[in-house]
Amino acid sequence: MTTNNTDVSTGSPSVSWAAANARRLARQGLTAPTGGGPAAVTGAMVGAHAQVLSAAELSVALRLDGGETRESVRAALWTDGSLVKTFGPRGTVHLLPSADLPLWTGALSALPAGRNGMPDGVRMTGDETDQVVAAIADALADDDLTVDELTEEIVARTGPWAGERVMDAFQTKWPRWRQMTHTAAHRGALCFGPNRGRKVTYTNPHRLLPGFTPLPGREALAGLVDRYLYAYGPATPQHFAKWLAMPVNWAKELFGALAAQGRTERVGFEGDAAWVKAGDTEFPAQPPVRGVRLLPYFDAFTIASQPRTRLFAGAAYERALGGGQAGNFPVLLIDGAVAGVWHQRRSGKWLDVTVEPLGTLTAAQRAGLDEQVERTGEILQGTPRLTVGTVSVGAHA
Repeated sequence: MTTNNTDVSTGSPSVSWAAANARRLARQGLTAPTGGGPAAVTGAMVGAHAQVLSAAELSVALRLDGGETRESVRAALWTDGSLVKTFGPRGTVHLLPSADLPLWTGALSALPAGRNGMPDGVRMTGDETDQVVAAIADALADDDLTVDELTEEIVARTGPWAGERVMDAFQTKWPRWRQMTHTAAHRGALCFGPNRGRKVTYTNPHRLLPGFTPLPGREALAGLVDRYLYAYGPATPQHFAKWLAMPVNWAKELFGALAAQGRTERVGFEGDAAWVKAGDTEFPAQPPVRGVRLLPYFDAFTIASQPRTRLFAGAAYERALGGGQAGNFPVLLIDGAVAGVWHQRRSGKWLDVTVEPLGTLTAAQRAGLDEQVERTGEILQGTPRLTVGTVSVGAHA
């Protein structure tokens, strides 16, 4: 470790916010672009949120060496298969390295189930869930299917109850089985296939990865903690629980077990006890965080980095975080901290980029912003036009 300071509250070596943030930025490929391709970069991010696929493409590509575009991410996803689109942390859509899918499915399927929030008459039992997951795996074993096609196949294997349109969703009703889509993905029975026109398809990951088998739960969870701490440590059980949307007490038990096995080390961080991977205690002495970055919706760095009050300091907490929910706004990052928001609109070949900093940009920061806008246009394959606006706390994008 590059500091000899000791946290008096924990008796452990102390890591400053600046050092932790600098290491995270470097390991995320945000200090400087990295090589290794989309799968390696997505692995370093510990998954890229892909509910908005164009945002995921930008998240991954902006961390790659110059010249790479969203086509590089699409090729990794749909051509060479080194990426997979599936339901990841918090049940949300993510891009993950295909090679890591055994770890992810093993870990996610081992998480505490929690309470099914569906109302009586809609909620599925454990036995019904098992039937649906088995039906999904079988139906997708040999082909990619749309939602409607998959519904027909599930009903044929389980019975009409699975296809009853009882789920409220987007001013319509979905078939009952769809409440377990993310569960099927976590158990390794389902992932996304290539779109068929405008329609989403699903496939069985065994078709993409012959011999694919989820890792045992304990082994997979330990591996997931390793990767999380490497990317975002120092971190507490509370941070890890928030990232996965899991109970804090469960995370505390998991961290305690890993500490007892010697897989983690305790450090002081922000006045609290936190953990890093065992042996992973080197932090920059002079944090190299100078620079400007434009991060899209739900970028992994803004979602997973804690404590958020340091990353979203001052007015950024209200304007760019909405009081607590990370990812809802694309953010302007200056010197490793959120310093504004931005948005873009596509019109033919033009990509209109509007950036709203929370303060006045220096000449060097404006030059860095110009470079980032050009890079964003390159990645998204449009001709960018930049407008720098002003923003007040409480304004809406």
